[in-house]
Amino acid sequence: MKPAVTYELLHIDKNSGARRGVVHTPHGDIQTPVFMPVGTQATVKSMTPEELKEIGAQIILSNTYHLYLRPGQDIVKEAGGLHKFMNWDRPILTDSGGFQVFSLGPLRTITEEGVEFKSHLDGSKHFFSPESVMKTEEDLGADIIMAFDECVEYPASYEYTKQSMERTTRWAKRCKEAHTTENQALFGIIQGGFYEDLRTQSAKDLIALDLPGYAIGGISVGEPKEEFLKMLYFTAPLMPENKPRYLMGVGTPDYLIEAALAGIDMCDCVLPTRIARNGTAMTWKGKVVVRNATYERDWGPLDPECDCYTCKNYTRAYIRHLIKTNEILGVRLLSIHNINFLTKLMEKVRIEIENDNLLEFRKEFYKKYGYES
Repeated sequence: MKPAVTYELLHIDKNSGARRGVVHTPHGDIQTPVFMPVGTQATVKSMTPEELKEIGAQIILSNTYHLYLRPGQDIVKEAGGLHKFMNWDRPILTDSGGFQVFSLGPLRTITEEGVEFKSHLDGSKHFFSPESVMKTEEDLGADIIMAFDECVEYPASYEYTKQSMERTTRWAKRCKEAHTTENQALFGIIQGGFYEDLRTQSAKDLIALDLPGYAIGGISVGEPKEEFLKMLYFTAPLMPENKPRYLMGVGTPDYLIEAALAGIDMCDCVLPTRIARNGTAMTWKGKVVVRNATYERDWGPLDPECDCYTCKNYTRAYIRHLIKTNEILGVRLLSIHNINFLTKLMEKVRIEIENDNLLEFRKEFYKKYGYES
């Protein structure tokens, strides 16, 4: 039986090991490396599917925990799955809800069987096990589904991280046994915190399960950048070359470029829409906090180098006015721009990989954006 999702390697950057590839899915091909906008509640906040397509978004991510709580997996299933429910005919990835459940802190209890937690909405009690999460993700009907894992906080002791990593492997085995839908690909999540030997063991044990793809979880959780980079560059080469490699929860331009350099194919983050709600735009010359008074009489576009709908039609002064008066259009225009920016950034990254030039591109981008390289 042919797997639902496969990876095709097209080119490796001669100077860095960055990969240019294609992920083939039941709802279309994804050119990689790719940034995946997050549609937590079956919508990318404030944006229509048509706008996302116009920008060039290839795949979006939805959240199992939130959709399980509302509207409920039965309603999504009745609608014909997430694709029909949200009117999106391109690929979808659902995470397992593990990260959300573990971020509930005192509202949850972890056992070998699974996790009991109280809803952040109304305090009602619920239970997630690897088996129940697989059922929810099957009902949601995404192309790529994630195994149920435990994400440990930073910092965490070696002992606890080891226990947690081993439990994540056992849960991944249970996920594989419980997963029956042929047109979905189940990805495993490599854990192990910031301990190299635990990351090595996690990767080895999960690769033995022969899943169609693998993710790095549990980094970009509040650690210093040098710790993030060290663990990213250590873990990525442990992942199979012939399968998609996904780095979870990363969306700043520098982290996306570093991920590509490390050989990662897929990244996701709520960042572009979250900072839009705070009045912040990403531009080719760095961040612009458009709500600042500096832009009150600025009649230029958010980013002169950008050709998105927002930049072609509206001024910084107008967008500032919308944000200051809490008008929904302000958030929409900034969201369109920010997602467009990250989508175009990854398009450039793919071209630079093909030209064996990603290291040089990083140097130029960091300088222009205001990062230290």
